[in-house]
Amino acid sequence: MNPQLPHLKSSTILPIAAGTLCLVILLAVIGPAFSEWGAEDMDWNAMETPPSLQHWFGTDVVGRDLFVRTMHGARVSLTVALIAISVAVLIGVPWGLVAGYMGGRTDQLMMRIVDGLYALPVVLIVILLVVLFGRNQYLLFAALGALFWLDLARIVRGQTLQVRQSAFIEAARGLGASIPYILAKHVLPNILGPTLVYVTLAIPGIILAESFISFLGLGIQEPDTSWGVLVADGVQTLETSPWLILFPGIFLAVTVWSCNTLGDRLRDRLDRRHQV
Repeated sequence: MNPQLPHLKSSTILPIAAGTLCLVILLAVIGPAFSEWGAEDMDWNAMETPPSLQHWFGTDVVGRDLFVRTMHGARVSLTVALIAISVAVLIGVPWGLVAGYMGGRTDQLMMRIVDGLYALPVVLIVILLVVLFGRNQYLLFAALGALFWLDLARIVRGQTLQVRQSAFIEAARGLGASIPYILAKHVLPNILGPTLVYVTLAIPGIILAESFISFLGLGIQEPDTSWGVLVADGVQTLETSPWLILFPGIFLAVTVWSCNTLGDRLRDRLDRRHQV
């Protein structure tokens, strides 16, 4: 067996995954411009028809172009992931930094709060939010982000516990640097690698969570759409119109695979750097 084969395979998959993800994003942004149909336009002469030159991905049960709706669904699903992961970073990184650096009772108290929040099921929280505040997609974004920060806080705390014992941290303390300054200027730059890896691995989880919640009818609502909504609609007509679930499902699976592959390769490279 060629010992260089795994390295060649890894170096090949990484640009493929990155290029695929960029292509999905590009199609989501400019794809609908290449179609004469809008997301809500109905073709009364082509209702629930298979893919054709006029409708590349076919049409749904009311004659709407599935290609355009899939691209609009990509925008919503990717926006959900972007906003949710931003909320997770804004909460999880400071929480983990403070807990790991302060240690002692402060660390124990903060991490016990994290452990308690782990016990709350995501779907139950979303249902409660929908009942209390109605179906608000921006609230859904915030809810997902406010739950995905828990793992990030644990990762940041673990990395901070290692970094705080370093000589340059002791030197900064000896020079009288404040805790916020040390965290921002010395600790945070040294934990960006693992944080970035987690972000790339969390994005697929957020996309799948949004799709599952929308599949249950608790997330994105008409006239907006997402991959989860399109998949839910496709399930109802799976036997008669399989293309309604095929194309959104492919885009969802490819995006999840690309993000997972990027995260795995970044983690592998980070591990090799630490071994060296």
